[in-house]
Amino acid sequence: MRSSPRRARRLAAVLALPLAITLNALPVLAAPSPQPSEIAPDRPSSTAQNGVALMRVVVPDQAAVDRLAALGVDLAEYTKPVDGGIEVHAVLSPEETRDLRDKGFDVRDAISDQSDYAANTAERRQALASASADAAETDTLTPLRAEWFTSLDGRRFLSVEVKTSATDAETVLTATWDSGPGTAPGSGGTATMSRFTDAGQYMYHRFNTPLPVDQTPAKVTVTSSRGGSVTVPVTKWLGEPRKAPGAHYVQDFVDHYMDPTEVTGRITALAKEFPAISQIVDLPYKTNGYRRAAQAQFGTAAASTFYVTSKAYGAEGGNEVSVALARPSTASAPLSVAVNGKAVTVSLATDASGAIVSTAAQVVAALNGDSAASALLSAATYRGNAGAGVVAEAPATSLTDNLKAPATVSRQPFQMKVLRIGKHRDGSRTGVFLYCQEHAREWVTPITCVETAERLLRNYDTDAATRKLVDNLDIFILPTVNPDGGHYSMYDYNMQRRNMTNYCPAANGDPARRNSWGVDLNRNFTVGSVFDGYTGASTSCTSDTFGGPAELSEPETRNEVWLTDTFRNIKFAMNTHSYGGYFMWPPGAYKTAGREVLPRADFGTENYFWDASGHILSAVQAWRGTAIWPGRTGPVTDVLYSAAGNSADEHWYNRGIIGWDFEVGADVYDPATKQYQAVGFQPPFSEGHEEAMEFANGQIAILEVARTYADDHDRPDSRLEVTGTTATSATFTFSTDEPANVYYTLDGSRPTLSSPKLAAAGMREGAQKITVDRTTEVHWFSVDIAGNVEKNYKPDGNGKNYDKETVQVGDAR
Repeated sequence: MRSSPRRARRLAAVLALPLAITLNALPVLAAPSPQPSEIAPDRPSSTAQNGVALMRVVVPDQAAVDRLAALGVDLAEYTKPVDGGIEVHAVLSPEETRDLRDKGFDVRDAISDQSDYAANTAERRQALASASADAAETDTLTPLRAEWFTSLDGRRFLSVEVKTSATDAETVLTATWDSGPGTAPGSGGTATMSRFTDAGQYMYHRFNTPLPVDQTPAKVTVTSSRGGSVTVPVTKWLGEPRKAPGAHYVQDFVDHYMDPTEVTGRITALAKEFPAISQIVDLPYKTNGYRRAAQAQFGTAAASTFYVTSKAYGAEGGNEVSVALARPSTASAPLSVAVNGKAVTVSLATDASGAIVSTAAQVVAALNGDSAASALLSAATYRGNAGAGVVAEAPATSLTDNLKAPATVSRQPFQMKVLRIGKHRDGSRTGVFLYCQEHAREWVTPITCVETAERLLRNYDTDAATRKLVDNLDIFILPTVNPDGGHYSMYDYNMQRRNMTNYCPAANGDPARRNSWGVDLNRNFTVGSVFDGYTGASTSCTSDTFGGPAELSEPETRNEVWLTDTFRNIKFAMNTHSYGGYFMWPPGAYKTAGREVLPRADFGTENYFWDASGHILSAVQAWRGTAIWPGRTGPVTDVLYSAAGNSADEHWYNRGIIGWDFEVGADVYDPATKQYQAVGFQPPFSEGHEEAMEFANGQIAILEVARTYADDHDRPDSRLEVTGTTATSATFTFSTDEPANVYYTLDGSRPTLSSPKLAAAGMREGAQKITVDRTTEVHWFSVDIAGNVEKNYKPDGNGKNYDKETVQVGDAR
């Protein structure tokens, strides 16, 4: 809503100040009475006048905002504090823009102008035309998934995903289902499906949350308001039978949340206890450490506030520095600085009456200009303020780093350690990298990694299944990727996501910003990063998704890359996060414009991800019945959001490591309210413990998947399936008995690894269908993920033992 030029306005400008500081009213500039000719009073409407735009205007204070209102400027109801004052938005013609600039107003760039209006109206016309065209014909529904599952207390749930060819928001899909084989359609229930869009693009329809059902449905029918309809069978999701652990299998090794020092000490002790099958790998790059410079802040109003920051870290002497602001006993005293050891005293200037006249900016300059003081500290005005306000005297105030962890937590750079488990740790076995706590506040994840390590080592001698994993794999467990942030989250600010490295300039360096510093480690990698234009990370140093000043700027992320580069036998990885109950894989990032997604895994690999997910998630479910929803399983960009510069993409695209992401902490269904309840980053330990146990199950299952891969010498089998024929064409696809890629030719040539490869029909859909317009002899072969080739065919050789079949068109025989 925009204001009327005739209406009096007052826009409140609020500047958030730290701790107990209160912002007094900013100084008010005298506002001259406007002259009738200053602003044209009868300007045509913004939609009629060429060149009118919504413009940014930055003014120094509230008085200038009031002056704009008094001048009759068409102000939008928007205001925010910025460096240099207050930003407001105004609807201005080119003439009004020039007039305001002539009067000294800082009128900046346009937020939107008539070209945006034209684009919006054109887009609207296109949408209306598209909707009209869609309404004229029946839409086609493509079923993606229809599954039932049980969770926790055994309650049944239904999950359905369907894509319509009519992508407009007016198209409504309704699902109905039966009560089991032989029951009437619709007897089980009916529900309207939600339209799922991402980055402005239609994806598919689904239930926002799985629906509770009393009976297990056999079929579900989805109908569209456009007339389309499809009926599909409902299959079971998860619940793969798993062999119960042996009688002597031990588990449940964590009984409290642990800080990074504890979990690192835990894996170090394990390596000492089990030296024959484990060792510690020290990662080469030490972190910045759980440490910060010490600070103190003086003042109660923005203009008279300044802060000081020690040159040394707090634990290395910064906490011993103090600053006092003294009032001289004489009038007309000059501003001066004195240093005694680490005690800094600023003697404030006074006027002839003895009143203090030193401004914040002058005190800052004096401190920074004194060689003894500047050796101890630096000073800055509050968040870039000019600092024209007069400061007040203040007693000696000690600087502090405000860090509250006990002395058991070192303030020095942290040595990150990986626990390497395996009977043969020489690179000859398939490697698996399990890593946790990239995000500091996710307290369940490090104890999940610890639990997995304990199970592997303590069950080796007594459990045959565990022994097979340890004997045949090379397992790397990093329980805390973010030790500095993890300590800060546990002892200082529990919602800390990032590490503790501060890249902010002085304008964002005051003590109240201390919870806003650091780099999001899972946005600091090199593939699909914010620096490449991908969505889901920020270049702002105070953002929770700050991608850092450059790719791999952080020692923590460089350690991950070093590990996967050094141990090239690593073929699988699992990045464990919380919360929400997701199971995901690459691609993990896209560019918002056009939703340009990183290259998807090929069809065979995608099927491998899905196939493995059933095994892994069934293991999670086996602990207490938790089912990860089908709708929260899949590529990151399909089921969550874009995460520019994440680690799974780094390892997959740069090294071919098949990597997953766990988000532990699935929503818990409350049958009383019939609602799902989120568990959060740090649930009560009783819940956190259960999450650690069930997802340690999942990590063990990933090792089982890796061992199966390592032992896979079975060749895949494939077949061609004709799916439709007409008088002039035929359509076919391929199926395989295991996840595998199919390479084919249609011109009678010998297929190779350079031949066309069977692709997916679309996101979360099955295999593409290939159409030919004449009778064609198709040649093909398949290759599974482990590299086994169907019939032992040599794609780079001269053999002809590939598959062959003729697809008939029309009456050809």
